[in-house]
Amino acid sequence: MLPFSLRRPVKQVLHSAALGAMMALPLAMGPAQADSVTVGQTFLASGLDPAEGSTGWALVTHGIGEQLFQVSRTGEVVPNLASSANFNADGTWTVELAPDRFFSDGTPVSAELVAAALNRTSEANPSARATAGRLTFEAIDSDTLKVSTEEPTTILPSILAEWAFPVYMETDTAPIFTGPFAVTDFQAGSEISMTPNTYYQDADKRPDVVLRRIADGQSLALAFASGELDLAFNLPVESLSMFDGARGEAVKSFPVAYQYMMWMNTRHPALEDVRVRKAIDLAVNRDDLVAAARAGKPATGAFATSYPFAASGPLTQDLEAANALLDEAGWVKGDDGVRSKDGKRLELVLWAYPQRPDLVTFQPVIRAALTELGVSVTTQVTESPSQVAGEGGFDLFLWAQHTAPAGDPGLFLSLFFETDAARNYSGWSNPDYDALIAELRAEGDPEARITLAQKAQEMIAEHAPVTFLVTPEWHVGVSKRVSGYEPWGSDYYVLRPDFMLTQ
Repeated sequence: MLPFSLRRPVKQVLHSAALGAMMALPLAMGPAQADSVTVGQTFLASGLDPAEGSTGWALVTHGIGEQLFQVSRTGEVVPNLASSANFNADGTWTVELAPDRFFSDGTPVSAELVAAALNRTSEANPSARATAGRLTFEAIDSDTLKVSTEEPTTILPSILAEWAFPVYMETDTAPIFTGPFAVTDFQAGSEISMTPNTYYQDADKRPDVVLRRIADGQSLALAFASGELDLAFNLPVESLSMFDGARGEAVKSFPVAYQYMMWMNTRHPALEDVRVRKAIDLAVNRDDLVAAARAGKPATGAFATSYPFAASGPLTQDLEAANALLDEAGWVKGDDGVRSKDGKRLELVLWAYPQRPDLVTFQPVIRAALTELGVSVTTQVTESPSQVAGEGGFDLFLWAQHTAPAGDPGLFLSLFFETDAARNYSGWSNPDYDALIAELRAEGDPEARITLAQKAQEMIAEHAPVTFLVTPEWHVGVSKRVSGYEPWGSDYYVLRPDFMLTQ
């Protein structure tokens, strides 16, 4: 996915005539095609409440929810349920809704309903407050919202494109959404059955969809190879040789804006020493990781190099410097090659999760590198990464994260690294960094934001609460029935309005 250019004025982006094709128009269509498509993924929404955790992201990627703004295929922030956003002299924003948009039960999208939903989300979900503090939405009339932000911001469209802000309408049973697909049956942890939203343009061209969660990449590949799936999202690279196209299936690979990284728990007695963390960072050979994944590029910092605020890198392996840092920190190699200090061996547990198959592939590579350094490493795999990371129950944790989901660096740099941030998994705290992010939050000049984001990455590299590893490439299996499917936008827009059967 290409980046939203920070150099392009917001007004220019919002009023581009080319965006019209992306806007859904309400048409009460006839019934959807009887054909049903089965999609397999290693992740699935845990519920239907966008105010809980990362559920909002999952609902958007499943084609169920939509935000006021979204990120286009070319990486620009563009209107969706909104038609425009204008900054006011008093620091508030005026957001005009797009005309003739509907929830899947036919209820018109109104400013009152949008305000009720997003005020609830902003209050309940810390991720919705990461970039500009709490947002407050007020309906001025049926089509107009006034948005106030706790912290000043000049990038509200980008914030409203963040995954925490899908629009919904509460009901006595379950929330109702505006996306191209509507939920007909939800089985937590297993599958979601969906039908085309009949109030969304081209509903009659979209099939019914069964979205299945498959626990790991190998099982996903086997299900696709057996013909159980029409689409398999994020196949492990070692499975690709299974598919020869004999049945009309194909594998489509594409670069993503995720970063693979490794959190270091700074609350661990050994890892609280920055010298140990930096030694671990220096021990990793990112080219070896790319070779293991057979795709991707070595990371240079927190963001893919296609973004103007990416760090320049490179991040290099230097075993001599890594050993010197551990020596300086008092960790001495024993006869068995493992370092110890004050009678305690340098032993760490390296975690990963199967929903991102490459991370499991990385475990033995990183273990070997750290073993050479004198660190004893054991590996663990968890099906519940957010729980393990949130509870701090790890030493080292391999992680995959889209670090600029709305084309701006602020969300990631705030949400994962500020002292009191909701997802500060490493437990790192630095008042100078917090002050820098406060400055970034208030800065509206695009070039200044780039400079501040790069300074933040320099500070992260200096203190090493995380090590950035690889910018990946992913692989999607498509059957002949959906051969026209083209993946883009990482996994933020997997099922989209253009998800249709191939004619």
